[in-house]
Amino acid sequence: MSEILALTKAGDLGGATALIRRSLTGEGDRETGRREPEFAGLALAQPDMPRRTAKPRAQPASPGSMEKYSFKSEHGTLDYWLYVPSTLPVSAPLIIMLHGCTQSAADFAAGTQMNVLAEELGLIVAYPEQSRAANAQKCWNWFRSGDQNKGSGEPALIAGITRAIMAGHPVDHGRIYVAGLSAGGAAASIMAYCYPELYAAAGIHSGLACGSASSMPGAFSAMQGKSTGKSGQNRDYVPIITFHGNRDSTVHPANSDQIHAIWATSPEISALRRVEGEGVSPGGKSYRTTALVDAENRSFAEHWEIEGAGHAWSGGSVTGSYTDNSGPDASREMIRFFLQHRR
Repeated sequence: MSEILALTKAGDLGGATALIRRSLTGEGDRETGRREPEFAGLALAQPDMPRRTAKPRAQPASPGSMEKYSFKSEHGTLDYWLYVPSTLPVSAPLIIMLHGCTQSAADFAAGTQMNVLAEELGLIVAYPEQSRAANAQKCWNWFRSGDQNKGSGEPALIAGITRAIMAGHPVDHGRIYVAGLSAGGAAASIMAYCYPELYAAAGIHSGLACGSASSMPGAFSAMQGKSTGKSGQNRDYVPIITFHGNRDSTVHPANSDQIHAIWATSPEISALRRVEGEGVSPGGKSYRTTALVDAENRSFAEHWEIEGAGHAWSGGSVTGSYTDNSGPDASREMIRFFLQHRR
C-alpha cells in the first residue's frame, strides 16, 4: 500500500494502477512478444513511402545522429534528444515524440523504432525528456491545470523545443507532428489543442483528451473513462490518429473516443465520409479501424482499436518498455497518416 501511495503522490497514475492490478491478480500490463509487423494501412490515399512486410525484431544501430540538447526559457528547462538521419532532405518533416511514465527518450526511441523509420524516410525526430524533478516517475503532468494551456508550463516548453529545432535545422514548417504514449499521449493531445498553428497532425497512443482532469482524483476518474475533456469548438482542426488496446486497464479505451469527440463539431470534418475496416497483424492481433476521409480518400481522423491489447505501444520493439510487438505497427501507421497533412 505504501508503494501505491508513493506512486500516486508522485503523479505516476499508470504505475499506481498497474501495482494495484498486480497485487490483485498477479499480472502486469507490460506486453512483449514475437514481432513480425507490417505496413498494414487502410485503403486510403497513401503518401510516397515504401511498404514493408517485415521489420527487424531489435532496433539496429542507425547511421544518423542522436544528440542531447537542453532548452531553457522563462517557463523552465527541458532536455531533449534529437535524431537527424544520415541523408537529410532540403526540407524534412519533424516529429515530436513524448514518452510515457518511467520511460526515457532512448527507451521510447527503441520501443517505437521511430529512428529506424526516420532514417528510412528522411524525417527528423525529437524526444523531449521529462525530469524526475518535475515528476518523480517522469510522467508529463497532463492532469495539472498549469500544464494544459498555451503559453504556460510544459506545453510552452515543448512548443519552445519545437521552434528551436525549426530554427536550427532544415525543417518543413508545414509538416510538424506530435505523438505520444499514455501520459505522453495526453501531453500530445494538449499540444494539438493548444498549438494548432504549429502541428499539422497528432498521434495519440493510449492517451487522454486535453482537459480530462485538473487534479489527482480527477486524473484517476479520467483514466477510467469518466471525462469528456475540453470542447474543440471554434478551434482550428488538427487531424488526429489514435491507437488503443481494448483491454487497457490503465487508461480506459473510451478516452480515445473522447479525444475525437472534442473535434466532432469542427466544420472541417462535418462533411467527411466514415470508413470502417478490420484486419489481423502478422503477430496475430486483430484490430478494427475507423476513419473520416474526404473525396480524395485523405484521412483526417483515424482510430485503431486493437483486440486483446493492454497499455502498450502497438507493434513496438522488445528493445523498449511498454510495447506489444504482436500488434499492428503504430509507428509506421502514424507516419503514413501524418504525411497526408501539411499545415
